[in-house]
Amino acid sequence: MAFKAENINETIAWQDLTEGLQIHQAATSKGFETGEWRTNTPVFLQEKCKQCLLCVPYCPDSCILVRDGKRAEFDLKHCKGCGICVAACPFGAIVMKEGE
Repeated sequence: MAFKAENINETIAWQDLTEGLQIHQAATSKGFETGEWRTNTPVFLQEKCKQCLLCVPYCPDSCILVRDGKRAEFDLKHCKGCGICVAACPFGAIVMKEGE
């Protein structure tokens, strides 16, 4: 039995789905707006940031944007609010707030 996937507009057999709908590829969060899963939201405190960019490689969803060699705001459409960036920032330039 096959079903019609609404978002990708193609037919997929159930045998082709991964167990528990797990994703086994890197950088797949960019294909889905996963930010709505978030229960906590990171807040960038620009005045405390020293532009060391240490937070960037720690983000598992590549949600910390860099423009012209400087850290920019979060990509909140894809951020799940895990808080890893808060632990990675040595200057306290990222805090978590409850909610979206």
